[in-house]
Amino acid sequence: MREGRSLNSKLLERLPKRVTVVEVGPRDGLQNEKFEVPAAVKLKFISALATSGLRIIEATSFVDPRWVPQLSDAEQVLAGLDLSGEVRYPVLVPNEKGYERAIAHGAKEVSIFASATESFSQKNLNRSRDEAIEMFRPVAERASNDSVRVRAYLSMVLGDPWEGDVPITAVADAAIKLMDLGCEELSLGDTIGVGTPGKVQDLIAGIVRAGIDVSRLAVHFHDTYGQGLANVLAALETGVSVVDSSAAGLGGCPFAKSATGNLATEDLIWMLDGLGIETGVDVNKVADAGAQICRAMGKDIPGRAARALTS
Repeated sequence: MREGRSLNSKLLERLPKRVTVVEVGPRDGLQNEKFEVPAAVKLKFISALATSGLRIIEATSFVDPRWVPQLSDAEQVLAGLDLSGEVRYPVLVPNEKGYERAIAHGAKEVSIFASATESFSQKNLNRSRDEAIEMFRPVAERASNDSVRVRAYLSMVLGDPWEGDVPITAVADAAIKLMDLGCEELSLGDTIGVGTPGKVQDLIAGIVRAGIDVSRLAVHFHDTYGQGLANVLAALETGVSVVDSSAAGLGGCPFAKSATGNLATEDLIWMLDGLGIETGVDVNKVADAGAQICRAMGKDIPGRAARALTS
């Protein structure tokens, strides 16, 4: 029985019984760090995360090393993972060339990314929003032929540092175009962390009205204004049951300077455990993994639950 059910809370009745946590720490969490993390240390980090019960761990990105040098060892990291086991290790690919590199090294799942706004698309991908989405068409087609799962990220869904508030219609339009490529799941990213619960629910409702089933949606929140957990709870109320997070709260976006750390996996699991929502993840083991990578980089632990659990 789920903890809290005896309270007969209408809130708890609206929440999913189980949430899938997508751990993005090894990729999104490390991509903007100044410290050069050796591949061996990354693999130890990933192994510790897998031991915690996490079953989807985004391992790396096959982006051009000139743009994200921290992930220049993508081939070495992927080669060090057991890609045939029960843990899934998706990798980010920026284009068809990145896809070819990933598949050549055994990747079984890939993620693609686009922006809901024109400004960020130009700064991040040097092309218009629709051009960027279209760039992924051959990736999606080849993935379908190769029986490779494709996940899509859509950034700047709740605010853009250059454009301000982003219309829900613009987000929904980009979301539909991405999913029409053949993606199985869409992760909605509040890249600069300006979202609040009401805006989160309005956004998800707008996307569902546009024709994307809520079962195909995930959320990816940054905790810039301390709204990450509140926004997750708001998303869960709408029927979303997949949440991205990063161990220790590591991360940020190298192309959006106002984007601070991701929502910490430990904070997320602590809240979900308290609500009686199943994840299959041991929060203490995640905290140990996060503390381990932070020590390796010589930095303090950003996540609040992570600090409390390892102090």
